[in-house]
Amino acid sequence: MADREALIARKQMVRRQIEETRRRLTQARQPANGKPNKRQIRRLEEKLDRLMAEEYTLRLAIDRSR
Repeated sequence: MADREALIARKQMVRRQIEETRRRLTQARQPANGKPNKRQIRRLEEKLDRLMAEEYTLRLAIDRSR
């Protein structure tokens, strides 16, 4: 049961990181001044992909731990 709780806690942390990364990505795509920084956008998109994959893996692990 403790393992499941640890997985749930990690998933919640990853969800927060996903939301923060999405906010930063939106800001990077629509900067207040100048053109969007393509390198930063690509980095944020890659980070978002990794976080979403981790969240999916955690979801499966949580389901299996029942």
